[in-house]
Amino acid sequence: MSDDEPDVEIESDAEKRAHHNALERKRRDHIKDSFNSLRDAVPNLEGEKASRAQILNKATEYIEFMRRKNNSHQSDIDGLKRQNLQLDQQIRQLEKSPGDPLVVSNGLALLSNPKGPAISAFDEESDSDSDSSEERSHIPPKRLKMGDGSSHEGSASISSVIKLPVNKT
Repeated sequence: MSDDEPDVEIESDAEKRAHHNALERKRRDHIKDSFNSLRDAVPNLEGEKASRAQILNKATEYIEFMRRKNNSHQSDIDGLKRQNLQLDQQIRQLEKSPGDPLVVSNGLALLSNPKGPAISAFDEESDSDSDSSEERSHIPPKRLKMGDGSSHEGSASISSVIKLPVNKT
């Protein structure tokens, strides 16, 4: 063994230590940058100074808030899909039975005019100037089938809008 060998080991230990310190500094910088990115991604913390614990707590709160919001939106979407299916079924039902004098759905009535096209409960305006007295006459009483299976007798004026209560089952 020569006297030069211990110096080589010392230099290599110093190089190892310096290399390790550089890697550790790089790792800490990466963590710091990640916390800064997380802080800027949370609306309540954008650009503010905050400790790492505050950043993590606020990020957790924000994630939980967004999950609740997403669940609420998904529930709304599911409800609208169910409503679309019901409306599609009602359209098919209306298309199958075009001769029915009255179709009741969700409280709205559709009257069939024997002398012309159907009159919808959505038609809120009436052209009284162009209506003849025959068209303004009353439809004779009929047995009306309701959405709950019961039937009612009644009459309706062609120029009026009818809103009937429907029991949902």
